[in-house]
Amino acid sequence: MYLPAHFEESRDEVLHALMRAHPFATLVTHHAHGLNADHLPLNFAADVAPHGALQGHVARANPVWQQAADSDVLVIFHGPQTYVTPSWYETKREHGKAVPTWNYVAVHARGRLRAIDDPAWLRGQLETLVSRHETQLAEPWQISDAPPDYIDKMLAAIVGIEILISELKGKWKISQNQPAANRAGVIAGLGQQGTDDAAQIAELVKGTLGS
Repeated sequence: MYLPAHFEESRDEVLHALMRAHPFATLVTHHAHGLNADHLPLNFAADVAPHGALQGHVARANPVWQQAADSDVLVIFHGPQTYVTPSWYETKREHGKAVPTWNYVAVHARGRLRAIDDPAWLRGQLETLVSRHETQLAEPWQISDAPPDYIDKMLAAIVGIEILISELKGKWKISQNQPAANRAGVIAGLGQQGTDDAAQIAELVKGTLGS
């Protein structure tokens, strides 16, 4: 990831917060057949290793748990992102020297992947996943709602994966390289877009004005 110093985010608490808020990640692996990318939810477990770990599962039929076992992998977490038009810049009105760009935030996690073929571990990982995403619903589902033999069959069809994190890098490209007047214009412009991503990026840009 190209990472100019003014876009770098290195605070662990900020990086961890993004991984928790946007758990659906891209797992990039490399094996004898070349590069591969899988898309799956991963839970950040801060207390598993010195730098934390990412835990999840894949279908047993997915060869990644065998091909990438005990190898180094890259996991990409994507946060909010949005197009930025130069029409929002004060400098565009002053001299016209402005071009479009894209604001976004992302976290790259590197580490070693291990496969965990253990029904008890898998059950605990799924309980964590379900609890996190169901509790906010009006009628939250629980694993115990399904027949035990059905759950056992589903558990047999998946394999757990755990990535012990060795390195985290964050990129917060949120108009820090623009003068304050341009950033104010970006905030105002994004406020008119009406999307969640635009609203979230606008809040992040506001934070740069306070620094």
